[in-house]
Amino acid sequence: MAVPKRKKSRSNTHSRRSQWKASVPALVKTIENGKVVYSLPHRAKVVEDSQGTELYLEYKGRKVADV
Repeated sequence: MAVPKRKKSRSNTHSRRSQWKASVPALVKTIENGKVVYSLPHRAKVVEDSQGTELYLEYKGRKVADV
């Protein structure tokens, strides 16, 4: 493992860590069966039956995987 030659000051450490910021995810608004649904783009969504049981994952209208 790499070991630094010199001690890094607290101000340098804090300024380096302060550059990382969380971003708000971009949600896509769609209307399904008269209900407004917000989802993440380019992600598979879970298809449920009328009782709420998860059936499979769907992406672009195609079945991708079983749950």
